[in-house]
Amino acid sequence: MALFDLKSLNSALDELQAERGISRESVVEALATALAAAYRREYGKRGQIIRASFNPATGDMEFRQAKIVVDGSLVRMEGEEPTSDEDHRSRFNPEQHILLEDARRIKKDAQLDEEISFPLESREDFGRIAAQAAKQVIMQKVREAERASIISEYGQREGDIVTGHVQRFERGNLYVDLGRATAILPYDEQIPGERYRQGERIRALLLRVDEGIRGTFIRLSRSHPRFLSKLFEAEVPELANAVVEVKGIVREPGSRAKIAVKSNDEHVDPVGALVGQRGVRVAVVTSELGGEKIDVVEWSEEAGEYVKEALKPAQVLGIELFEDENRAVVQVAEDQQSLAIGRGGQNVRLAARLTGWKIDIRSTGGQQIAGTEEGGVDVEQKKKPARTTDDVQSGGEEVEEASAEAAEEKSGGEVDATEPAKEPEKETPKE
Repeated sequence: MALFDLKSLNSALDELQAERGISRESVVEALATALAAAYRREYGKRGQIIRASFNPATGDMEFRQAKIVVDGSLVRMEGEEPTSDEDHRSRFNPEQHILLEDARRIKKDAQLDEEISFPLESREDFGRIAAQAAKQVIMQKVREAERASIISEYGQREGDIVTGHVQRFERGNLYVDLGRATAILPYDEQIPGERYRQGERIRALLLRVDEGIRGTFIRLSRSHPRFLSKLFEAEVPELANAVVEVKGIVREPGSRAKIAVKSNDEHVDPVGALVGQRGVRVAVVTSELGGEKIDVVEWSEEAGEYVKEALKPAQVLGIELFEDENRAVVQVAEDQQSLAIGRGGQNVRLAARLTGWKIDIRSTGGQQIAGTEEGGVDVEQKKKPARTTDDVQSGGEEVEEASAEAAEEKSGGEVDATEPAKEPEKETPKE
């Protein structure tokens, strides 16, 4: 009996296969499963196993009840109690099970756990239920195909930059239309201070694709360090071709970032490759990040040199490493102290994160102190306290206080810190 509009049904099956990549066989199989569930719900008995078959060419359906062949080793008969706590046999259900001796009267070679089916009568009023079940199955298959397509397409692009248009805002989160799918840019993955308009073009890092109960979610990020790396790859051919390698990135999104690079070719300057002629390449990346300042430094295997590079643009006069404490004591000139520390301690904080070393900044009063050993400094000759990533609050205030303390110590009396410090008189060189 044909209960469906076969022309429309087959047209839908062909469209699903051509446009969504869903095979006709999988839809027909799912449709038969849905029909069996609908029949069991409407006309079946508790515990029954219903199987259905559907012919899309003729529209004919057939329903059968399946029973599993069992014996006393697989089920407990009525009135039989479990023999022990480890007896996990299910209770015999005549709607689900058939004993081996009875099964062999129907089929001589029947075996345990085999299914034996029995035909069920057809129902004349099953057409509406069957059509509804078919519609639900097809819609479910479309959703599954779209989900699989999104996972297949965007799952392979995790860690790459994608481009979309701002769709809407919701509770601080930004929804981005990528074309075939909608992605979300969470509030904590946005660059602080950036503002977006509906319909505006936006670029972001495809962080990951999550599959949940409510569907597939594509998560984006503009604050992730890898976003900075990918932006440079788009601008720097040496980076894309692995001639130059990124060894570390730290960011305070929207404010400042440090990127350490290494050259795999001795004839290529890694810092110059990223900065570009007259700073063109780094300027493009900075513009994309809303003016975020970027320090490009050269990576080094030697920890002392790496720390010096990480503190740029400040010039380091000397450094001493305490490997047991993973701490570096760095000396800079008086006029370089605020630059080394940075506003609010930002420069030294980012350098510490980039290198993995705790960094203490000490001033030499403008004169370099001789090292007690190669690569070290004489800590005993320092009279000023260290500025560290932990105790620096404001770079400018620290320098003013340090200048006042130095003047007081030099004069041996009190000094008005509000008065500008006088420069020391320069000695006239003797001829």
